[in-house]
Amino acid sequence: MHMETVYLIIVLAPLLGAILAGFFGAQLGRSGAHSVTIAGVGLSCLLSVYVLFGLSTGSIQPFDGTVYTWMLTDGIHFEVGFLVDRLTAMMMVVVTFVSLMVHIYTIGYMADEEHNWPSDSLAGTNAYQRFFSYIALFTFSMLMLVMANNFLQLFFAWEAVGLVSYLLIGFWLNRPTAVFANLKAFLVNRVGDFGFLLGIAAVLLYFGSLNYAEVFAAAEANPNQTMQIFGGLEWQVATVACILLFIGAMGKSAQVPLHVWLPDSMEGPTPISALIHAATMVTAGIFLVARMSPLFELSEVALSFILVIGAVTALFLGLIGIVQNDIKRVIAYSTLSQLGYMVVALGASAYAAGVYHLMTHAFFKALLFLGAGSVIIAMHHKQDMREMGGLKKYMPVTYWTMLLGTLALIGFPAFSGYFSKDGIILAVAEADRAGAGFAYVCVLLGVFVTALYSFRLLFLVFHGKERMDQHTREHLHESPRVVTVPLLLLAVPSVLIGLFTVMPMMLGDWFGDAIVVAPGNDVLASVAASYGSAWALVAHGFVSAPLYLAAAGFLVAWYCYIVNPELPARIRQRFPLPYKVLENKYWFDELHLNVFAGAGRGMGRFFWKVTDAGLIDGVLVNGTANGIGRFAAVLRRTQTGYLYHYAFVMIIGLLVLLTWFVFGAF
Repeated sequence: MHMETVYLIIVLAPLLGAILAGFFGAQLGRSGAHSVTIAGVGLSCLLSVYVLFGLSTGSIQPFDGTVYTWMLTDGIHFEVGFLVDRLTAMMMVVVTFVSLMVHIYTIGYMADEEHNWPSDSLAGTNAYQRFFSYIALFTFSMLMLVMANNFLQLFFAWEAVGLVSYLLIGFWLNRPTAVFANLKAFLVNRVGDFGFLLGIAAVLLYFGSLNYAEVFAAAEANPNQTMQIFGGLEWQVATVACILLFIGAMGKSAQVPLHVWLPDSMEGPTPISALIHAATMVTAGIFLVARMSPLFELSEVALSFILVIGAVTALFLGLIGIVQNDIKRVIAYSTLSQLGYMVVALGASAYAAGVYHLMTHAFFKALLFLGAGSVIIAMHHKQDMREMGGLKKYMPVTYWTMLLGTLALIGFPAFSGYFSKDGIILAVAEADRAGAGFAYVCVLLGVFVTALYSFRLLFLVFHGKERMDQHTREHLHESPRVVTVPLLLLAVPSVLIGLFTVMPMMLGDWFGDAIVVAPGNDVLASVAASYGSAWALVAHGFVSAPLYLAAAGFLVAWYCYIVNPELPARIRQRFPLPYKVLENKYWFDELHLNVFAGAGRGMGRFFWKVTDAGLIDGVLVNGTANGIGRFAAVLRRTQTGYLYHYAFVMIIGLLVLLTWFVFGAF
């Protein structure tokens, strides 16, 4: 089979499943809908593994070609094309594997879906089938995004991912909180996407193409090209384009200050939390910057900007997770923090480490979200950790898999998360650019924070005294196999994948030409020179600061939530200001709602009253009509019906005409 056909099948198989489940869900029924979507995503996953294996062994060569030309105007090609190299193939496998696990898990999680809708709700009709259609469509959109070889396709897939995430977050549209959350996600992402669109416009304007390879070649040929924006100041084109493109990434990958949509997106069903926050939507921005590494390497300013934004996100948003009580929101803030780590790696020019953390994080974060979903099922859809406790004996599979996921998250040596997270910390220590020192402190302190909120979650949910009501306690049991099997399958790579892949993927040249690093910026080469094997990295882990910071986080959580459970309340009373700051999430929500959204609404009201109601309706439309009416009222008074009035007017008119003719003759 020709490889272009294989790539088309990988992309189109989930789309076909989505169309069948979406348009023919009533005819297919529940089992038919989940069967066609799982078959489509499963086929994509198998073929993606085949492509990754072939590219790794050299039996398949990288592909960069046009599949369909949509339009050609003024020498610019608008087309659909695929760029499949090792970076793309790794993303394809991660996206399709996590999506496949989510699809299977969804069968169990959404089994009682009809109870989430009012009995007379038409929206609840075939909701199960519609949900499977959406998640398959989401997978198609992500595959189109990561496989794109041009900015046009990238942008359309970028927007498609945003649209489907909007549909998924607000899936339970009978809940006002879900509708608010999906609108918030949609609007905040539009802010980032505006910058993204401007970045693509700058690329097209100055590099004359939308094709990645052509843009990179043009940028390399004239790296110091400048442009004027304000007041005649000269800006490097690469800096402007990269910062604008990164603003798009900030929206999708939820970086400060465009992060506010992600915790609220927990209003969607739990499988969506895993799909959006683990491997797909939120990592699109990380993939974008790694793919654009030939451009970003031309701008130290853009890389420093990325470094600082990532560092702030990694530490300060992780801190909010410590005071959250909703089990899914704790993991959501964990996602924000880990995305910050990935962005820090990109800003330090350690693109391979950022993308590697993307991969390892996808497995253990999907595991944690699906584990949380398993707990929520057992708790009859209660999500407050203060109403849990002691679940370990009721749900052993969920507990042990979540413990493995937590150890990977905190970076315990030899677990997958350790290699990628420690690699980022080592790379930032080697970086020599503005903001690197600040970023190093943030990612180091972030290790303590991560361990604290992660073990706080485990202790509150699975240990200590049982705090649920009697009815819930009597019905507690392990989740069905359709839920636990995906947990077990995700636990395997969460534990083992790092040992086998860290040397080639993070510290080797496995990505080849897919990632470009300027010679003076290659911090990972310095790290690789110090550690010759995965086991050398593991040995280093036991004597390095991050492990002891993680251990400190574990001990603080253990003391506060197992040994002395009353202590957190006393700390809260003793230090109300820090707690209030974290509980209010630094007031970013209020800033967005009252300042940005409020300013938008205020401007809308102003233009409505002054321009629309005042000028257009009041002056142009109604004003014209009223003016004609007043003029007609004046004229009406001249129509008296008396003959001598009309004769008088005619005589006056004749005199005026004669006067004009007489004086006009002279």
